Amino acid sequence: MITDTTINSRTTIEPAVDVCVVGGGIHGAGVAQAAAASGLSVALIEKSDWGASTSSKSSKLIHGGLRYLQSADFALVRESLRERRTLLNIAADIVKPNWFYLPVYEGSAHAPWKIRLGLILYRLLAGRNNLGSFKQIPKSDWGKLEGLNTFELRAVFAYQDAQTDDRQLTQRVVKSAAEHGAKLYCPFKFTTAEKTTLGYRVTMTQNDLIKTINCRYLVNAAGPWVNRVADKIDPKPSMINIDLVQGTHIEFSQQLSERCFYLEAQQDRRAVFVLPLKGGTMVGTTEKLFDANPESVSPSADEVSYLTEVVQDHFPHFNHRPNNAWAGLRVLPATEQSPFKRSREVLYGESESYLAIYGGKLTGYRATAAKVMAKVLVGLQMNTTHAVKDTSKIKL
Repeated sequence: MITDTTINSRTTIEPAVDVCVVGGGIHGAGVAQAAAASGLSVALIEKSDWGASTSSKSSKLIHGGLRYLQSADFALVRESLRERRTLLNIAADIVKPNWFYLPVYEGSAHAPWKIRLGLILYRLLAGRNNLGSFKQIPKSDWGKLEGLNTFELRAVFAYQDAQTDDRQLTQRVVKSAAEHGAKLYCPFKFTTAEKTTLGYRVTMTQNDLIKTINCRYLVNAAGPWVNRVADKIDPKPSMINIDLVQGTHIEFSQQLSERCFYLEAQQDRRAVFVLPLKGGTMVGTTEKLFDANPESVSPSADEVSYLTEVVQDHFPHFNHRPNNAWAGLRVLPATEQSPFKRSREVLYGESESYLAIYGGKLTGYRATAAKVMAKVLVGLQMNTTHAVKDTSKIKL
């Protein structure tokens, strides 16, 4: 085994590991936790801070993906609903159920009967004891819905999903990975990886400090930077053609409601959530193709206007201006479809002793990690001597 050795005042060699994970977002954290809990030695590398990028820029929902029923992604919805139940169990203090109110107007993309059928299916896929209940709000109670615009309103449904603090969840998963033995390198910037006979030699930097670490298997969980990381690997591994899609959220210091609202934007019939957040209100998200350096992502004036208009269309009395806006990036397969209609299934780029994660949802991070680990164990030829540890019992 390689031991800590100082090569010069700036460069050190770290102890070799079974698995090196690049990217300290929710998926990198999830893989590191699953690998360490399964008895493998693990290194987790993050360039800034845990959950600092995409994993802190989500809609902060732990949900089954009701809208994915439109595209018949039943397996994804079933998996997400199962993962929602697990997270409600293992992180109950930061994953909280809430009611989501879904108004249906004249001209809405889906008639009330279709929404009802979708909610029935959602309940069936959720199974027992899994926030499957829903209800239709009687017209006599519409006036109690925080001033919701009732012009041409046909029906209002309410169903249950959950909210969380996405960055705190990520940090807890990282902490759990460390408690199971994972070695954390943060802030360290991944710079190169070179294929060796035993796996990969990875180089990372922190200011003028350089560290190298040998691993038997390399997992690229760099999110929007996934192909930029792959470009620094020699030889270049298999890559998937992707689009980066910007999602902007806005915040108001005033709280509209303690409830959540699932709205349909009049401009383009997209789904937009209006959610309580730390005593204020969060609204999101947009979907806009992004082709620059992920470091430069920021909300545009058009996106802020779009989201503000959605709120004002549905809650005319809520005439406040947003006090904050922020943007994150999704990784979606490159197709001619609009971002809103593209599959949210996770894709994997695989080469010998290497795997890259493309896409993924906050809710499904554990399921993604389990799938990655199954592939890792096969790659390490350890599938007969190790089993992927079930992390559903590990409290966060």
